[in-house]
Amino acid sequence: MEKVKEFKVYGMSLPVFAFFAAVILASIFLGIIPNQMIGAISVLFVIGILLGQFGDWLPIWKDYIGGGALLAFIGAGLLNYFNLLPECVIQNANGWINEYSFLNVFISFLIVGSLVGMDRKVLIKSGSLFIPTILAGIVGSAVLGVAAGLLIGKSPIEMITAYVLPIMGGGAGAGAIPMAQVYSDVTGEDSASYLSFALAILALANIVAILSGVVLDLIGRKFPKLAGGNQLLRDSSKELHVEKSDEIPVTMEDIGAAIFVTAGFFMLGTLVAKKILPSIMGVSIPNFAYLIIFAFLANAFNLIPDNVRRGLVKCQQFCGGKLVWIQMAGMGIAAIDFHTMLSVLSIGNLFAVIMIVAGAVLGTAVFGWFVGFYPVESGVTAGLCMANMGGAGDLAVLGAAKRMGLMGYAQISSRIGGAIILLIGSIAFSFM
Repeated sequence: MEKVKEFKVYGMSLPVFAFFAAVILASIFLGIIPNQMIGAISVLFVIGILLGQFGDWLPIWKDYIGGGALLAFIGAGLLNYFNLLPECVIQNANGWINEYSFLNVFISFLIVGSLVGMDRKVLIKSGSLFIPTILAGIVGSAVLGVAAGLLIGKSPIEMITAYVLPIMGGGAGAGAIPMAQVYSDVTGEDSASYLSFALAILALANIVAILSGVVLDLIGRKFPKLAGGNQLLRDSSKELHVEKSDEIPVTMEDIGAAIFVTAGFFMLGTLVAKKILPSIMGVSIPNFAYLIIFAFLANAFNLIPDNVRRGLVKCQQFCGGKLVWIQMAGMGIAAIDFHTMLSVLSIGNLFAVIMIVAGAVLGTAVFGWFVGFYPVESGVTAGLCMANMGGAGDLAVLGAAKRMGLMGYAQISSRIGGAIILLIGSIAFSFM
């Protein structure tokens, strides 16, 4: 009995977790879970903790497939796909990700905490080299994508416009959807047909990118010189780092200030994106792109007090650690459509997608090595995080690769990289 009490589940003793999990599961099957934030917390914590704990325990899976984060993501998605989840669970998961937009909160804490917690000199240096690395990944994906197209009987322009651009566009909301509008504006064609295919190809690429994150993690463990864990730069004297939480105590006031400052950064980005400078040279700039820029500048110019920085880092550590299982379970239910993915599942399309994702990884890994990045981390952030479903995909890829500390760079890929792709698309579509 003592061993049972000593066994911890998400920091709780097993009897405590089992009691409340039983209460919540009973409420689920009785259909009395409210479609509110508290309801979403209850159901997603149970599903996320059960799947995440099992994934971190399961032999082989925990070391070679992706651990608890990936099992929470795929397991929850498959439960939804096979109609094994009650309606109240699906409603609350959709609310958590979409209606309540907790994904915005989660990503905001990860971005601001990651960027503000970095060493300022390293942030400036790596940031100046990171965008060229993204461009190298776009070139790599285009080269291997066109090569794949020649083998499956598709023209280079079709491969670029219908496959490479949607996959490398930084997700659905900031990538495929505005890309379809750009397509319509430039070609005069209806955007619906382009969007339906683009979203299906993107969904397939997202799964390939997540599994590729597992592969890159394995490569990093097999060849340690190619990987830096949660740091991007190879120069050990200039490591990206987040302050140790135990160096100086973090007070409740620091946490409160961090929450307020994070919300402030989000609203500043939204204000500029919606009203002040919504587009540059005709390309719409999303609010998260501005959030990244402002957090970058705030760190570069030392505008955030040290105590607030420590609070921001603590919030980032919580979201990037203890909350990942829960967020991944919610995304598996609400952000991945297995029906859509299967609708374009053919050997030819799968081959093309794998080649495009591989090109993104190879381009960023090779270029990243030459500019001083670790190839594995460069491939994960500048490569895979360009070839997934945006914010939700970033979390899944980083979770699978076990590199949640690189969320700041992942978001640069999804947001700023996505804006670059829109600009490229407006040019490419004119050749159709």
